[in-house]
Order: sequence, then structure tokens, then C-alpha cells
Amino acid sequence: MAGEAAADGVRAPLSGRCSYFVVKKRRYCRMVTARGHRLCGEHRTESENQGKRIRCPLDPKHTVDEDKLEKHLKKCNSREKPKPVYYRHNVNGGPEDAEENSKQQVPLCDLSKEEIEIMITKLRKATSEYLLLSAGLNSTITDRTLTHTALREALDDPKNGDSASKHLKQQASLVGNLERLGLLGSNRCFVEFGAGRGKLSHWVARALQGVPNVHFLLVERASTRFKVDGKHQNQGSMFGRLQIDIQHLSLDKVPLLTSETLPVVGIGKHLCGAATDLSLRCLVERYRVKEDNDTEPATKRLKADPTETQQQQRDPDKEVNSSPTLGIAVALCCHHKCEWKHYVGKEFFSSQGLDREDFQIFQRMSSWATCEKSCSLSRAASAEPPQEHGWGESSQCAAEVLEMLTVRERESLGLLCKRLIDHGRIEYLQQRGFMATLQYYTSPCISPENVLLTAVPPQSKENF
Repeated sequence: MAGEAAADGVRAPLSGRCSYFVVKKRRYCRMVTARGHRLCGEHRTESENQGKRIRCPLDPKHTVDEDKLEKHLKKCNSREKPKPVYYRHNVNGGPEDAEENSKQQVPLCDLSKEEIEIMITKLRKATSEYLLLSAGLNSTITDRTLTHTALREALDDPKNGDSASKHLKQQASLVGNLERLGLLGSNRCFVEFGAGRGKLSHWVARALQGVPNVHFLLVERASTRFKVDGKHQNQGSMFGRLQIDIQHLSLDKVPLLTSETLPVVGIGKHLCGAATDLSLRCLVERYRVKEDNDTEPATKRLKADPTETQQQQRDPDKEVNSSPTLGIAVALCCHHKCEWKHYVGKEFFSSQGLDREDFQIFQRMSSWATCEKSCSLSRAASAEPPQEHGWGESSQCAAEVLEMLTVRERESLGLLCKRLIDHGRIEYLQQRGFMATLQYYTSPCISPENVLLTAVPPQSKENF
């Protein structure tokens, strides 16, 4: 077998492990073999196996003995697992849009130069009404680049590489902004959306070391390696993971939140595209549940004091699972991955005379803001075709836009698209009683996606 021919300098197969040499990995397979065999089931020949191997119908990346298929399907890791109690299909996806499935999205490269000019005019008109254009982008967003003492030692570590240093500076600023908003405290649960390894929650927990009754829920749809959750098992903070798509997450059904009646703080670092809208709807629905089921005025319900909030929720006459949202701090990212069907700012777009097709074009134009991978907006125009999302390298439209717009103009228009989409999110939160705003939380040289969306109930406005 060709795969068994080992290369020089490669360790011999371990005892009891498969003797098949994996050329791509330049090592022997490490799967355990059955008694009397030198190859695992995946690499056994038909004659040696005395049976036929077929691809698993649940996941064609692996094979299984044909006569053992029924047994395998019951334990295959790719089988459909029972839905958790907090799963509610499309609960955060927003209302169904009949037009969403009836019309195909027009690629940016299929638009003519004249159509691009019309869209730029629409963009400038919509943004100028909110002083995003006339006052200038930098003057409409406050710079809130902060840090926190919990990360001081890590930031000063000389072993940090460039990438690690940039991530730490962003995390330090996010924790600093949570402190500025008065969101770091006891008796609450931090819900990190798109958590990945959970680094942001890790540093928030460090900042709250010794503070009682602090919980963390890390929401991530993918199975993640090298998680940091285990570092906090014996440090007072309670970490839990929810492996679920945000679109289907009903926070009011999460056992921890229903049993502890904890208010929540929504956080996220670089929450890509539609995930931001799904998270906002997920958190705001908790806020609205409290509003709908409580007969007291809103100003008495949205207390930022966690002690008072808990006392209110212990009232047996009120629903146990109607905990309020104390605040939101989400670093925005990847507007070109937003989706109209999930977008929370549809009402705002409609008020500007814009529709789904306009949104989809602005969404793809937003990639102009970061496609050049530059920390400066003052560079000269490039002679090479842009590599933006939405058109190909040889697109005639791309060449015409290059002639029509300089690099600085394209990047400025991309930023306007981002801010227009974000303004819809701000209005969505404001209409539901939150004090919401955007701010820069780090330098564009640290991350081109350097805008933070924050929202708190009216009682917290002194820290806003």
C-alpha cells in the first residue's frame, strides 16, 4: 500500500496503533487497531476487513463497515442530537420577509458605473441627514480607547507577539468600557456572543476576581479547542458554554438564568455581520419580556443596581425568567456579512426611503472601508484592481470605479455604509428604551474594525 511507505526521519508507528502512513501529515495514523489487525478500520483493505467500507451518510469524511452501518448511525458524532431546552427555532431571526426568498441578490460587479453613482448619491443623502457626512466621521463617534488594570501584567509581557499584543489591547479597552458603563459588578451573568475560546470573558472574570455571584455564559455554535473556561473552575466565577447558533437561542430558557434569576450583560468582540443583529434581538427580547409582564413604570423597572434588581425578581408575583438586560457592549465587525432578513434596522432604512436591495448593495460596499488593509485614509490611489467583496478581479465595474473614486474616497464611502447600518441598530435599541451609542474603542492600526456599540437602560446614563 502506497500510504504505508514511510519517509526518512519519521517515527515508527506506536504499539497498538495503525501502521498506515499518512503522506499529507508525514506521520503514521494514530487510530487504535482492533485485536489481530495492524491497520485501523478506516485504512483496512477490503480483503483484510472481509467486508465493504462505505462513506458515512451523516458525514462523508469518514467511512464505516457496510454491515455495521445501522449500529454506527446510532453513535456517530455527526448524528442529530436532541435540542436543548433553550433552543427555539429562529427565535432571534426576525420576522419572515416574503421578498427575501423570491429575489436573488444582484452581485456588485453586475451594476453599471451609473448605478454605482446612484447608490453613492443615496448613501450620502441618507448619512448627511444624521450628520455622518457633513460633520465628518471622526467627529460623530467619541474615542473611548481605555484599558484596565486586570490586563496590565499581560500587556507588559515581553513575550507577546504583535498579534497577541493587539488582541490584549482590544480586550483591555472592552473591559475598561464595561467598567465605565458601571457594568462590572456582582449578581449578574455576562453572556459572550461568538465567544470562541472565551478570552474576553476570561479577562472580565479577572477584573471581577473576588466579586461574588458572577456567572458567564459563552455562546458559540462551533466546537472550540483550547478554551480558557477551565482556568476559572476554582476562582469563584462560574463558566458555562452553550453550543448553539445565536439565531435559535432563547436566553429565557437557559437553566442558569431561570434558576438564579440573574440580570444579564451582553458582550462580544468582533461579532461578525448578522451575528450582531441576532444578539441584539436576543438581548432586547429579554428586556421586552420584563416590560410586558411588569405593571410598574419603565423607569422603576430598569434598575442598574444588581441588588435591587434581584430583590424585584424574587417577588413571587413576577415571572422568574424575566431578568432584565443591564447593558450591551459589542465590538462590531464584518458588515459585508450582514443579512437583511436578520437586520434589526429595517424600520430605519424604510424611513430613509431605502429598501432591501439598497441594503444589500451598501452591505457589500462596506467592505471598501477595510479592503485596502491600511491604517491611514490618506494614501494615494492604487493602480491595481480592488479585491473587495462583491466583484471579481477582472470586473469592468471594478475598473470603472477605480477611475471614478480614489482609495480615500472608497474607504470613506465604505465607512459611511458601516455607520448607516450601525445607525439602524442604534435606533432599534433606542426605540426599545436603551441609551445606545457608538464609540471607537481602539486605534485603527490595532484593528480596522474599531467601533464599539454600547447600550444601557436610562438609569445608567450618568456613566454613558
